[in-house]
Amino acid sequence: MSSIESGDLVSCRLAGVERKATYITSRDSYAVVKLGSGYNVGVPFEWISRIGAQEIPAPAQILVSQDDSLPPLSIISTGGTIASRIDYRTGAVTSQFRAEDILTAIPRLGGIARFRTLQISSILSENMTPAIWQQLARAVYDEVAAGVHGVIVTHGTDTISYTAAALSFMLTTPVPVIFVGSQRSADRPSSDNMINAVCSAAVATSPLGEVAVVMHATSSDNSCAIHRATRVRKMHTSRRDAFASIGNRSLGHVAYPSLAVTLGVDVVHRGSHALSLRDGLEERCALVQFAPGMSPSVLEGLSGLKGLVIAGTGLGHVSSAWIPALKDLVAAGCTVVMTSQCLNGRVCDRVYDTGRDLLDIGVIEGEDMLPEVALVKLMWVLANTASLDEAALLMREDLRGEIAMRSAHAT
Repeated sequence: MSSIESGDLVSCRLAGVERKATYITSRDSYAVVKLGSGYNVGVPFEWISRIGAQEIPAPAQILVSQDDSLPPLSIISTGGTIASRIDYRTGAVTSQFRAEDILTAIPRLGGIARFRTLQISSILSENMTPAIWQQLARAVYDEVAAGVHGVIVTHGTDTISYTAAALSFMLTTPVPVIFVGSQRSADRPSSDNMINAVCSAAVATSPLGEVAVVMHATSSDNSCAIHRATRVRKMHTSRRDAFASIGNRSLGHVAYPSLAVTLGVDVVHRGSHALSLRDGLEERCALVQFAPGMSPSVLEGLSGLKGLVIAGTGLGHVSSAWIPALKDLVAAGCTVVMTSQCLNGRVCDRVYDTGRDLLDIGVIEGEDMLPEVALVKLMWVLANTASLDEAALLMREDLRGEIAMRSAHAT
């Protein structure tokens, strides 16, 4: 089918019905086409026939202006998309990052604040690194120091909770620092990028004064939830309401379309802390999830680590066969923190023999921290303390809402 080129209009027979579609490319001997609904599907080439070339209209040139009377916000992009444009010739969605492009794509933002923009990377979130966390923390610090009323960080959803937690430890902020992403791209009718974007802007101008993640609260387009950076996890691969606050209530909600922000009673308020930055991170740390029958030999490859977080079973357990290998790690100067694979509840290694053995060799109870948050915290603590004893004390202390004084019932 070499006569069909990317961007051509084709007729596609699906479920016995002829539909018009846009040809994108070939993959694995199938034709990839974009339907009128915005969704891409792969079909056998014999199911499609060329209608002709499409005349793609140039994007409308809309003049936008920023209202100087509105509060200033900064949008920092790491590769997540707050506004995007579809190239109908290829089916690709490309990020448009100038303030004018964002306001053109999401005009309602222009009525919330005036924006300055900065892009520090353009990566898929699985390619995020601690070095980029540090670069981002410094960029946020500079923007807040320059006087913005809040910062929005656009980020891919898969690792957004790691980055948000990292910034919450590296940065104390007097203004909201809001992470936002999109589960579905702008070319899909069910995209959540616009609502998430305007809700994040509403929170960035609110009385909040901490790092948070703002994403859809329900499968409908009626509200977004505000999650504390150290308490949030992605719970579904593709649902728009994929994110949940774990072990604690969310910080609040944003109603849509009114954009009314409702905050809970235990939030950190704007102006509660002075701006400061401690961006050191010890990268020689790892997170290991224990499974029944897992050989302690997996720990042999971890020699030289400065920190290890284990996601253990139940109250925080591993096989008794792991005790000697963990003892050797601790003796070699590695700080080992035990967390639980359970989403709710806290580690308590005083109940069963294996747990008491772990405590005896110097393993630290991770309380009710999420394993990934414990990892990020350990990286920060080890880089910002003078001794292992001090590091152990800080790992047990609630610094950014990552540890609750009491474990709430799961909801």
